Amino acid sequence: MNNNEPNKKQQQLDQFRVNDKDKALTTNQGLKMAEDEFSLKAGERGPTLIEDFHFREKMTHFDHERIPERIVHARGEGAHGEFQLYESLAEYTKADFLNDTSKITPVFVRFSTVAGSRGSADLARDARGFSTKFYTDEGNYDLVANNIPVFFIQDAIKFPDLVHAVKPEPHNEMPQASAAHDTFWDFVANNQESAHMVMWAMSDRAIPRSHRMMEGFGVHTFRLINKEGKSHFVKFHWKPVLGTHSVVWDEAQKINGKNPDFHREDLWQNIEDGNFPEWELGLQIIGEDDEFKFDFDILDPTKLWPEEEVPVKLVGKLTLNRNPDNFFAETEQVAFHPGHIVPGIDFTNDPLLQGRLFSYTDTQLIRLGGPNFHELPINRPVCPFYNNQRDGYGRHTINVGRVSYHKNSLAGNTPHTTPEEEGGFSHYQERVEGHKVRARSESFKDHFSQATMFFNSMSEPEKKHLIDAMSFELGKCKEPSIREQVVEMFSHVHIDLARPVAESLGIPVPSDKGPYNDKKSPALSQLNTVMKPDTRKVALLVSTQDAGQVQAVKDQLEASGMTVEVVAERQGKLDGGVVIDHKFLTADSVLYDAVVALSSPNASDVYKKEASTFLKEAFDHVKPLGAAGEGKALLDELGFTGEAGVIGNVLEGSFADVVAKHRYWERELSGKANNKQ
Repeated sequence: MNNNEPNKKQQQLDQFRVNDKDKALTTNQGLKMAEDEFSLKAGERGPTLIEDFHFREKMTHFDHERIPERIVHARGEGAHGEFQLYESLAEYTKADFLNDTSKITPVFVRFSTVAGSRGSADLARDARGFSTKFYTDEGNYDLVANNIPVFFIQDAIKFPDLVHAVKPEPHNEMPQASAAHDTFWDFVANNQESAHMVMWAMSDRAIPRSHRMMEGFGVHTFRLINKEGKSHFVKFHWKPVLGTHSVVWDEAQKINGKNPDFHREDLWQNIEDGNFPEWELGLQIIGEDDEFKFDFDILDPTKLWPEEEVPVKLVGKLTLNRNPDNFFAETEQVAFHPGHIVPGIDFTNDPLLQGRLFSYTDTQLIRLGGPNFHELPINRPVCPFYNNQRDGYGRHTINVGRVSYHKNSLAGNTPHTTPEEEGGFSHYQERVEGHKVRARSESFKDHFSQATMFFNSMSEPEKKHLIDAMSFELGKCKEPSIREQVVEMFSHVHIDLARPVAESLGIPVPSDKGPYNDKKSPALSQLNTVMKPDTRKVALLVSTQDAGQVQAVKDQLEASGMTVEVVAERQGKLDGGVVIDHKFLTADSVLYDAVVALSSPNASDVYKKEASTFLKEAFDHVKPLGAAGEGKALLDELGFTGEAGVIGNVLEGSFADVVAKHRYWERELSGKANNKQ
């Protein structure tokens, strides 16, 4: 090889290298832009205008950056199910599936993480997608939700910037599925509207126990329109019947190593076992006359509506009861879009929502190969559809006749439009006026009050976890200045948050920016959620012993709704026929909600060692522990007897009540549990 050849290759590459530092921002056509923070709107609170070429260029380029996996929400799993209404909502909406309580509407739901690739692990600290496609008789309606009710940014033009910042850094493609790096926190410090969302992302909400125990939120403010044309503002919620629960951070990291498909497997297996996951659909509704009566702008996507001020009305139930037949054909090819609506549901001028209405179609065009993604089986409506669209990649429909335009006489002007009074969709006629501007509404400029409310609403263990999470993430940042900027920013949320984080990082404690508001929303704390033992997974640790005792304990726990797996030194069966589900080598305490020990007097040293390891780790993760028979001796030896959430004999008393509580934070706060956050 000629020694000059590498240099020639280097020269070829150099002409394509660009250093943006200290350069003026331009469009791809070289036009210098005076503003890159806000999309072009009709008035500060008005809708985004389609003539905003800069937004469209920026968003189009972003939407086409990855093929074939989704740019965000790439890691996901889905299931089929159904939705049924409790009571008619005709007072608020003319949407047929929200009027008829006898109607069962089929759905497909996809859960996902946001930042990681398709190959990332399930328990990354991240927001979760919770998107539902309702196959209604009036067309498909997509409720494209997250498990966090607010978002990082207020205007969709910033979405490419957010995702670029949180994704692996471009020079080394690290880290995967993690916000614990410089570019993300640099974005946070310099885009302080993200303060509220970051509080949620650093909380236990970002590491849910399962999809089945996770809330969903539509994030945006939408409209409901009734038959009389009257409008109400609405936010959508999914409330899990099993309650909202999380794991702890040390546990999450270990689960990612032991079973990176933990959430995916949990959803699949529970559906296979007939433990159909359920959520209730909740609506928060505000009349048009009350739009401006709150101390926040109801259109701001970085703000939630406190449930104590705007109660959640539970109106129906979602049940997932069938797994996909083919992951790619269904879960991977399903195409959601917040613009897929039906009569009776409409949009507001939320600038983040307005941008998504453009972005999602654009994304599907590149990801699914063209404009006919609606013809894929998973995306097809259950009702017939007719229009004058033709051809394109992936066309399935064979259109007959020669007419493909509107209006026409050759086909009697068909397909024809449908008057609104006969079910045709018509946009809500909201009055809009204002100058064409790139600006943010003054009512959107409070970035900290609801972040403070979130912090105030947390229990002591939840506050500790949030502080530990922020300390961990910022501790991964290499630039000291970023740590200092972020801690200074969060001193505007609360000094009781900023101070311990600063001390953990060894940087100066910022000044106290108080007095801080003392507003709370108890609904935000997971300690106030539903507590049930149903489908909780229990590890039953056994040695060679009487299978009758094992079966008795197993039967009692399963009768309370728990799922029990027998774990021993080897697989196979116990004397008497009890199946051993796992050996210690293939199981781990982090994969279970509770641990129960049974052992005979002649239990082997191997059993005692492995069972002790199981119990110690579960104790440190503040999980319920129990024993039966000689198993109590292990609890005594480990010093766990008498501690919160520890039961010496699960055959006496209700271990189900203990398991239902989920975690025993007293151990963590007292320092008895070594729960490394």
